[in-house]
Amino acid sequence: MFFSLRNRFLLMFTCLLTIPFLILSIIIPSFFTSIIREQTQESTLEMMNQYSLYVDSITTQAEDLGKQVMVNQTTQDWLRKQKQSQSSEESIALLNQLRELLTSIMINNSKMMTISVQLNDGTGTWGNNTDIDNVDWFHDFIKNDQRFVKSHLDSFQQSYEMRSRVINSYILPLIDTNTLMINGTIKVNFPSELLDASLNKIKLGKNGSAYMITEHGENVLPGNIMIPNEILNHSLKDIKTSNKKEGLIEAKYNKENYLVFYQKLPVGGWILISEVTESDLFSKVNQLQRNLFITSAFVFVLTIVVSFILSNNITSPLGKLANAMRFIERGDFTEAIRVIPAIQSPNNEVSYLINVTNRTIDRLKKLIETEYEANLRRKDAEYKALLLQINPHFLNNTLEIIGSLAVQGKNKEVMNVSVYLGRMLRYSLDTKSNVVTLGEELKYIKSYTDILSLRYEDSIKIQIEEDPLTKTVPIVKFILQPLVENAVKYSYQEKAQADILIKTEKVSSKIFIVVEDKGIGMSHEVISNLVTQTEETISVLDSSGFSIGLRNVLGRLRLYYGHNFSYNIESKKHEGTKITFIIDLK
Repeated sequence: MFFSLRNRFLLMFTCLLTIPFLILSIIIPSFFTSIIREQTQESTLEMMNQYSLYVDSITTQAEDLGKQVMVNQTTQDWLRKQKQSQSSEESIALLNQLRELLTSIMINNSKMMTISVQLNDGTGTWGNNTDIDNVDWFHDFIKNDQRFVKSHLDSFQQSYEMRSRVINSYILPLIDTNTLMINGTIKVNFPSELLDASLNKIKLGKNGSAYMITEHGENVLPGNIMIPNEILNHSLKDIKTSNKKEGLIEAKYNKENYLVFYQKLPVGGWILISEVTESDLFSKVNQLQRNLFITSAFVFVLTIVVSFILSNNITSPLGKLANAMRFIERGDFTEAIRVIPAIQSPNNEVSYLINVTNRTIDRLKKLIETEYEANLRRKDAEYKALLLQINPHFLNNTLEIIGSLAVQGKNKEVMNVSVYLGRMLRYSLDTKSNVVTLGEELKYIKSYTDILSLRYEDSIKIQIEEDPLTKTVPIVKFILQPLVENAVKYSYQEKAQADILIKTEKVSSKIFIVVEDKGIGMSHEVISNLVTQTEETISVLDSSGFSIGLRNVLGRLRLYYGHNFSYNIESKKHEGTKITFIIDLK
């Protein structure tokens, strides 16, 4: 087994991977570190630029929403009314309109931004804050014109979810457009997680981190700043004195060299910083660089060598095997068996696969042929059994009618019945084919109904409606007589009158054959049992009693037409039964 396909691949790939790895590990020079540093700086600053654009898009949207609210007529009307009276009905109505406006803006905003409007005395759209002067964000706005607020909680928002969520905000002065006086603030809030989730994507090395801080070194977003204070203070000092918008600052702490990338944001004096140690950064980047070299060399050599080996040892025999499988897909087992023995492969596994496939095809071919022949014999036996079962039953009922007429001395009727019976027997004894036209089947049933009319005279009414388009349609013999026989039999069980309708109709490609009576009907349980038992042919052969004729007919039609045959039984107890056969000629 040492020279099996698996072991040869293992030996080959071991040599191909080990030798290039050793060579590349020796020849990679140390000066790659400076190149990697430059590439890291470029990629980091690029990520920070993208994040800066993202922050700018959110804050710009917040500014636009704040201005939209401020110039809205509803806001101005509410502001002026609050100056006059805080408890008037008109003031309350305007407050509700303003709330609807703010809610509509929140719903239509994809960033889940919320807006609150508050006057200088603490009166607000979502509640009155009497201690507004002591709130940090309000104090910073009034004293320092700080319009962008770091992460905080605000209990005066329109939704309970946002009240418990950490947010950042943009503050806009609420100005009366008539007097141009500042009367309060418009506070646009957006979830801090919008900024935090994207910020977490700026990560260098395993332990590097990124933060958005104020010019005083405070974190704009939730969480603590994990950068050592000495590094943070040193970096802030250099950033404030630098005229550059972005750059790299290096600092040492505890024998570790820190790389601090920064970018000044045009929002609230915020600064985006990302820090990583050299040991952390270069361990990952060097490993990545080595992997890239190894991968490149591996793919190059492997493509040349393995493609040649596989094309001879695997691709060729498998291609021929695939060609044989195409014959199997088309059901041509004979041709597949002819092709497979010609396939040769030096590999044990592939040869085993070919041999197994060959034996499988041979067994599958024999099984299919055996099952197909057995199935044909079974269906033929079932079909003949059904025909033999229906004829004695019909003949017995007809002879009873003749006997009854003879007892009554109705010789003419006996003669007529004998003529009709002769026609029916000639039809029945014609064994050339089990399939006739629907027109011939209706002539046969007409002879049968003529016998019934002589027997029951005026107490029976049989109506036949034949669609001329159905006359030439091929149909299985003896599908109507058992149904009509049962219809008559069970009509007289509770009633003195029998009313039978036989109808054929062609609609598009479907033939509808209907037998309807006004007899005793069938219960739901009987119909359900009939449907269940006719799902299999065996139940049809074993059927007896009330629905023997119907079960036989359904079984024969199902055997002959398969899925192109369906039926429908409509019946109400003591009202009658309607049976419809549907044959699709497609």
